[in-house]
Amino acid sequence: MALIPCNECGKEISDQVVMCPHCGISRRGFPYGNEFRSRTSLFGLPLVHIVYGPNLDPRTGKIRVAKGIIAIGGISIGIVSIGGFSTGLLSLGGLSLGGIAMGGVAVGLGAALGGLAIGTIAIGGCAVGWMALGGAAFGAHAFNGANADQWPQWIRSLFR
Repeated sequence: MALIPCNECGKEISDQVVMCPHCGISRRGFPYGNEFRSRTSLFGLPLVHIVYGPNLDPRTGKIRVAKGIIAIGGISIGIVSIGGFSTGLLSLGGLSLGGIAMGGVAVGLGAALGGLAIGTIAIGGCAVGWMALGGAAFGAHAFNGANADQWPQWIRSLFR
């Protein structure tokens, strides 16, 4: 391991690092993690806020969160939210919380769709809700592999 000067700030960094811990620039000369905020805002939030790269801002040491009407990032909060951890009215992500949530673990006030789905209407591998559909389903109206013969009757009842 050798110490080399950073192309941006000139401070010494290891030749093994991907980005400078002082200024955040990658060794290839562009910011390793960055964000985009639209100039248009609604209710004091940017219309679009996208955070990409590492969640930890190397300059401040704080976790970066995408917050906007449309928020996209590792951690995102918005009306439409997409990210590893996302929360919003429509939320898509690894861990998703919202009105309508879709993801690996989805918790939705209205509907949830995911590996583990918890919501009023839950669809997933393990579904918990008032109306639940999945491999393992628990709720007032639960349909799973054990009562699969009742699914056609249940689906017809939805359209009456």
